[in-house]
Amino acid sequence: MLTDDGKHLYVSWDEYHMLTERLALKVHASGWEFDQILCLARGGMRPGDILSRVFDKPLGIMSTSSYRAEAGTIQGRLDMAKYITLPKGELAGRVLLVDDLADSGVTLRAVVDRLRGMPSISELRSAVIWTKGVSSYTPDYFVELLPTSPWIHQPFEEYDALRPEGLAKKYEI
Repeated sequence: MLTDDGKHLYVSWDEYHMLTERLALKVHASGWEFDQILCLARGGMRPGDILSRVFDKPLGIMSTSSYRAEAGTIQGRLDMAKYITLPKGELAGRVLLVDDLADSGVTLRAVVDRLRGMPSISELRSAVIWTKGVSSYTPDYFVELLPTSPWIHQPFEEYDALRPEGLAKKYEI
């Protein structure tokens, strides 16, 4: 739900799961068959895991990071992992790239460009929950287009500031 200023979107766990399921339905409705899912850590890990289970496809993980300053609100240099973690074999065939959102589009475009340069990948498509209006990259599949490009407050963000001591207090351990 957007706040009155249109600058913030607050997402509950129930909404997050429903949106991820709707993303799976969009991919399925397209009729495209794929061999593997590659998710971008950390934001794409939850939707990647769910899609991997729904489609019964192996899940690979690639770490990327681009938020560095102002509690993650100012985008800095993009770091892309040199290696991709897979359960077995190599990233090959038809690959579905999954992330949570296309924010500026910089990360997705850079990863897509890198993956399209891999001869083992015959086809690549991308899927995200949200695409912001300011994004320079439009994924093949997305659930919501956000023209005002709000900051998305995802339900798991509570863990960003939570440390073991806070958990111990929560459960009075």
